[in-house]
Amino acid sequence: MLVRSPCIGICKLTTDETNQEFCSGCKRTVDEIIAWSTMSDNDKLKVLQRLDITPTLTKQ
Repeated sequence: MLVRSPCIGICKLTTDETNQEFCSGCKRTVDEIIAWSTMSDNDKLKVLQRLDITPTLTKQ
């Protein structure tokens, strides 16, 4: 199985109170967005859990 990206097509970077940049659409950090395509499914699931997003899985 593959974990699908949480991207919703509203890509606008903003900065939080700790000066960390994240996307206001999917809520991932810039580093998470950049690394998404090379992350393991387990790491992707950890990101989604942190964001409180239910994962969407696809077949390979």
